[in-house]
Amino acid sequence: MLDPANPELLTLPGGGRSTATRLVVLDHSIDELYGDRVRAYFDANSVPVEYLTLPGLEESKSIENVLKIVSRLNDVGTNRLSSPPIAIGGGVLTDVVGLAASLYRRGIPYVRVTTTLLAQVDVSVAAKTGINYEGYRNRLGTYSPPPRTLIDRMFLATVPRHQLRNGMGEILKMALIKDPRLFALLERHGADLIETRFQDPDGTLGAVASEVIGRAIAGMAEELEPNLWEKNLRRSVDYGHSFSPLVEMRALPELLHGEAVTLDCVFSAVLAVRRGLLDPADLDRIVAVTRRLTLRPSHPLFCDADLLREALADTVRHRDGQQNLPILTGIGRVCFLNDVGDAEIAAAAAVMETMLDTDPVSAAR
Repeated sequence: MLDPANPELLTLPGGGRSTATRLVVLDHSIDELYGDRVRAYFDANSVPVEYLTLPGLEESKSIENVLKIVSRLNDVGTNRLSSPPIAIGGGVLTDVVGLAASLYRRGIPYVRVTTTLLAQVDVSVAAKTGINYEGYRNRLGTYSPPPRTLIDRMFLATVPRHQLRNGMGEILKMALIKDPRLFALLERHGADLIETRFQDPDGTLGAVASEVIGRAIAGMAEELEPNLWEKNLRRSVDYGHSFSPLVEMRALPELLHGEAVTLDCVFSAVLAVRRGLLDPADLDRIVAVTRRLTLRPSHPLFCDADLLREALADTVRHRDGQQNLPILTGIGRVCFLNDVGDAEIAAAAAVMETMLDTDPVSAAR
């Protein structure tokens, strides 16, 4: 993507190019790793560019950073349509830039270049922008899909392995709700994909890496497209996102988003087994894959029944008074529950406590 002969970064949504100054917002880590190449790319193509670098941490999803971007858009003199800002980074950065773009002049287009695994398989097809507020994840945001999103697996070669595990959490979620083939690929190749950072050093994993990322993206797009604006609050893709949002915020900076989602996936699978909806053998497979991906199957906060009840109560408010809790009936199948009670949550939390003896990521952090 950063080859000066490649026009993708220069092409405007809808085609064509502009001579107006563009604002390029870079994740701090991307600026350190690729900043020289990014600048050389635009210089070689004689495109006037101003740069802004922001941290890509969850704590950076703030109104202060949104306003910082808006101020730079003003300074640059961003046009209404013909000079869309370019966000190059992970999901945190693209969420913040997307929100700023959706507010500036009541909404301008922007270009999203996703550089982490989580961003490539999840954020790349999402319509939502968002920032955290008063201790709640994505409490402020808009529905503002960019007209152009670019994905290059090359960026994953320099992503830290804990960030690859982060993305694997969302891939695992997609496998669990609708794609047994994807789940089987994770069982067989997931650990190797993390080890090789989704590259193909010996010519054996390239096709697998492409299929895993492609199936995750396609599955997400299939689920989102009919309900892009979320008028229907019964969503399969909310699997893993019923208890995790509050837990993730309480655990900052320890838990990354995909790690929290994975914990929620396991907890929800425990609920399903206790309801008689999921075969215990499937739960065993889920936990085994989780550990193979060096993700935690449990965490002390997912053993805290009071916190989990509080988390579900906030989710119910977000889902307009209904639990709409996606629950597995098999690997690749879900149903929805609206009657999960306090006793069930406490019992499932007790099961999660039995899984605390193994922490596969402790040595890797």
